[in-house]
Order: sequence, then C-alpha cells, then structure tokens
Amino acid sequence: MSVAETQENSSEVSQLSTSEEVGSQEDQPTLVHPWPYLEEFFEMVGCKNNSFRMRCKLCAPKYHELMAFKNSPSNLKKHIEKKHPTRLERYTQLTSASLKRKSSTEGSLAPPSKQTKLWETQRVSQASVDKVVLKFVVQGLHPPHIVQKQGFIDLVQHLRPNTNVMTRNTVVNKVTKASIEMKRKLKAALSEIEFIATTTDCWTAHRRSFIGVTAHWFNPQTLQRSCAALACKQLKGSHTFSALAGALNDIHTEFNIREKIVRTTTDNGSNFLKAFRIYGQTDENNNPEPVGESDGEEDDGGQNDDDDDEEESFEGVEFVDAGALLDEDDYLEYQLPKHHRCACHLLNLVSTVDALKAEVNPLYKRVSRSTFAKCSSLWNKSSRSTTASEVIEDHCKLQLLRPVATRWNSLFSAVERMVRITREQGEGALAAVCSELDTPKFTPVELAFLAEYANTMSPVAKALDVLQGETSVQMGWLVPTITLLKTKLQQLNVASKFCEPLIAALLSGLEKRFGEMLTDSELIAAAILVPKFKTCWTSDENILKLGLDYIRSHLDCQAKNHISDHSQSSEEEDFFSSLKKTSPLETTQQLDAYLGCPRDTVEVLKSFPAVCQLSLKLNTALPASAACERLFTVAGLIFRPKRARTASKNFENQLLLRLNKAYW
Repeated sequence: MSVAETQENSSEVSQLSTSEEVGSQEDQPTLVHPWPYLEEFFEMVGCKNNSFRMRCKLCAPKYHELMAFKNSPSNLKKHIEKKHPTRLERYTQLTSASLKRKSSTEGSLAPPSKQTKLWETQRVSQASVDKVVLKFVVQGLHPPHIVQKQGFIDLVQHLRPNTNVMTRNTVVNKVTKASIEMKRKLKAALSEIEFIATTTDCWTAHRRSFIGVTAHWFNPQTLQRSCAALACKQLKGSHTFSALAGALNDIHTEFNIREKIVRTTTDNGSNFLKAFRIYGQTDENNNPEPVGESDGEEDDGGQNDDDDDEEESFEGVEFVDAGALLDEDDYLEYQLPKHHRCACHLLNLVSTVDALKAEVNPLYKRVSRSTFAKCSSLWNKSSRSTTASEVIEDHCKLQLLRPVATRWNSLFSAVERMVRITREQGEGALAAVCSELDTPKFTPVELAFLAEYANTMSPVAKALDVLQGETSVQMGWLVPTITLLKTKLQQLNVASKFCEPLIAALLSGLEKRFGEMLTDSELIAAAILVPKFKTCWTSDENILKLGLDYIRSHLDCQAKNHISDHSQSSEEEDFFSSLKKTSPLETTQQLDAYLGCPRDTVEVLKSFPAVCQLSLKLNTALPASAACERLFTVAGLIFRPKRARTASKNFENQLLLRLNKAYW
C-alpha cells in the first residue's frame, strides 16, 4: 500500500470518529429545569435516580452541588436558609408567585362541573334522614302520625331508596329528647344574661286551659333584642290568683331566671292583677308588699319578778292559738317580679269602653249610631252571603272587613276600608251596593262622619301597632308614644266637626288609664335612655326632671356598687371603700355626654357603659303582652280540632321547638 492511500484511510477514520461524537451529543437529551422560577439561584446539572443534581449559583466561584427530590425543592430552601439567609425573602417571593400562577392556570383549565345525578349523590345516613324528618314535622306543625302515611313513606323512599321511616312513637320520643336539649341550651343562654323580661297570658282551646310565658332580653354586646318561648303549660282547676302565681313561679324557677326578671307584662285580668299585687315586687328593694301588719306593741323596758307585776304586764293582751297563725297564708309562698299592665290592652279599652262615653252628646250619638248600624248591616251581609260578597267586589273592587270583638283595632280597619272604597271608587259604589243588597243607604253626613272617625282613630291605631312590636320596641317607647298620641288628638280637636266628643272621651280615657304611667319616674327615665327619644319627646320640664333625677340617683348607686364589688381584698379596704372616687365620666357626667351626643342610634350607648347598663335594665321589658298572643297563634295551628286529644306535654314540646329554632 502506498503512502498516499494510507493518508486517505486515516483521514476517513478521523472524519468518521468526529461525526460519531457529534451524533452522540445530538442524541443526548437536554436537561429541563424542574423549577424554572428558581433558575435565578440554581442550575440543573443532571439527574440521579429520583433526584435532581442542582448547582448553586450563589456559591460561585465555589462549585457546590445539591440533591433535590423530584417532588419537592425543600433541600434547596434549606440551603438558602443556611448559606444565604439574606436571599431567603427573595426565594419566598419566587415560590409564592409560582403557586399563584399555578392555581390560576389550574382553575382556568379545569373542566366545567357537571350536574350531579340523583343516583350519584353521596350516601346519606339514617340518622340524618331522621333529623330532617323531625324538622319537617316540627317546623311544618304536622301531627306525628304523618310519618306513617303511605304517601310520605313513598316520598322518602323515592328520594332515598332503602331508607327506613320513623314511626309515630319514635317521632314523639325524638321530639321529647329534642325539647330537653333545647331547654338545656336555652338555660345556658339565659344564664349569661343579666336582665330579662317576660310576658304571660292564659289561653283556652278545646276545653283545656294553658298559661304561656315568653322571655325577652338584649344581647349586651350587640344590643339586639332576643326572645324565646319558655312554656305553654296546661292549667287545671280555677284560674285563681294563687294558681297563676304558682305556675309562673315554677316556670321562672325551672329556667333559673327568677332573680333576673325586671318586669312581667300581662293583660288587665283581675286574677293576674291580684297575683302580682299579693306576690309581686313593689318597692326598690324588691320586697313583696305585706298584706297585713300587726299593730305595734309597747315594751315596758324590763321584767319584774313579782307575780303582781307580771299580771299587770299581761293585762290587755289577747292570747291566740299559735298553730292557727302558722297555718294562715302569709303570702310569701311565691315570689313574682315587678308587674306591668299591657299598654295595648289599655289602649283597646280606651278606644272601645271609654269611647262610648262620647255618646253623652246627643248629636254625636245620633250620627254615630245611625252610621254604624248601616255599616253593621253591610258587614253582616258580606260575611253571611257569598252573593253579597260578589256584589261588593264587583262594585267596590275590594272586600269589606268585618270587625272582630277580640281584635283590638279591627273596628278601625273595617271603617278605614269603607273610607278607602269611597275615596277610590266614589260614593256611588257604596250606594250601588246598598241598593242591590237592599240595605239602608249612607247619607253624605254619615259618609263624612266615617271619614272623620277614621282620621280621629288613626293615631290610636298607629300607637297600637307601635307598642305591640317585639324586636325594636322597648319599655322606653311607652311614655313618648302616649304623650305624642295625646298631642295628636288635641290637634285634631281644633278642626273636628263631628268627633269632638269622641276626642274628649279618648283624652279622658288616656288620662284615666295611663295617668300614673306618664308620671312614673322609672318609665320616664327609660324613655330618656332610648337614644331615639332622649329629651325631645316632651317640653314639660317637670316630667324631664323626674326622669333625670331617677337616672342620676341610680347611676350613683351603680358606681357605689361597682366600687364595693372590686374592693374585697381586705376588711380595711372594704370599710374605707366609700372614700374611693371614680372618674367623673364614669358616673353622672356620662349622662350629660350621652344627652349631648348628636347620634340617635342604639350603638351610641356603647360609648357610655354606665348609661348603657341602666338603659338595659329599664328598657328590657316590653310595654305590651302581644308576644304571648303570638305564641298562642302558633299554638292554635298545632292544637287544632282534629288534634284536640294530643297530650299537653307533647303539644308543649312541639310548640317550643317550633318557636325556639335557634336552640336545637
């Protein structure tokens, strides 16, 4: 072989080896950084098993490699914390920004959720089904035996196959257990409240009598009104004052609130009035008023040993059997709180009983009786005949309202409806109805009387609506409402044409039934401590002085009690505690700051703790017992004629669970 051929072969071999090296480099896979956001700190140099080999750029010029598991860069973070702590904040920023981008990307790429099919729902336990069924029975006011109706069973099993439905006895037992748990939670809630008010009344249905009690209080943090139904127990026997006192005392004791109740509001039934007069609190020290007191006995100052002196000392003394005295009722068996008469009931008496005294005026009596006689004929026709109702609706576009004796302002509502028909449809509508129904027609004078009667009684009806509220109404609303009502009636008297005797009778009735309340210093103070009213509801300085003096005296008492409560470390400090002075703004000067505050919302009381405390005490009570009437309204939906044989305890349990949904 020649030298030239040898050189050609060697060159070919070298070219082949070079091309193989290039090909091997091209076939080697490129390294992709597993955490691109960390390229500022680390460079990937290779892989080993399930880990990445990373080189720290911050350690340059020194070459430092780290091993990081493929699912977590925690080793890299530990290296930064240990070797480069000044760069840790930057490392955290990079990782947090990466997580945000990842979550937004995943959310945008997530497939739309498809609607869950009935057969694809998660498994429901038997206990949860029983709980829902129990709520259905209680909240829907259904009888327990509804769970045994085939239609109800089919419904439950169609929605959840292979599910057992409770029996009637199981429902009753679960209602009883739920009622016990509800009372436990309610007692726990009431134990944290300092001032509580109650309303009570009696109710008779299907030859059974019940006494209902509701509780009302303010949340001391939010100053929002809360309420709960405490009882609706059956009363057996005569409703005597002692029976009512015993039932109320037992209910108050059961919930441990007897010492916390500031007032109990009832209607004007003689049995309730006597019960609270005998067993109730009447003075500032919460001591019951004694019914009878023995005459004072004189003391001779000593005892003589002579028989003659002993005989003389016993002259004029009558000896009686001690056992008979011990058996007598001393009226200390029960303890009831302070009593308040329902303001709405009193207003109802003013607008019905006292308003009848206006008929002393012969002109008013003649117009009034003729007008209401024609109204009664229309009301009776519309309620007894469907044909008459259709005639009235065709001509008047509205139905007439018939007064109900037990509703407090139903007469006003009925008259107002007739006045509205006359105003909207004209006098011809009523004339056409009277002509078609063959009833006496109204004269223009009588229609004018109806309009003036509605205008006169409108303030009374609005006062009723205000006072029978529950969530926003406080005891402090009573005196301003009645005061403003008297003012409105006096203003109407100026332009009255027919109803001057009625206005005079209403004013006389208000003075008769509310006179003592309007001069009660505690009720006046309660009105002043309502931020909505303060002192703007009256211009009588004497009335305002009564309330302000009451507030100042009780603020001083609160300050003294506050000092004594926080000075129990030693007998010496307790003895000299009266010398300690509190800051001025913590006592009576808080009242001046409160009265000068321009805000009129309830939250303003939070800025004056002493004033707020006294306001809660005076304004927790309700001026009317309408809350108890609402309890009986729900009770009537449960205790229906077809359920008249329901056990009284089962009826009460279901009613209390229905009204106290927040506690079970």
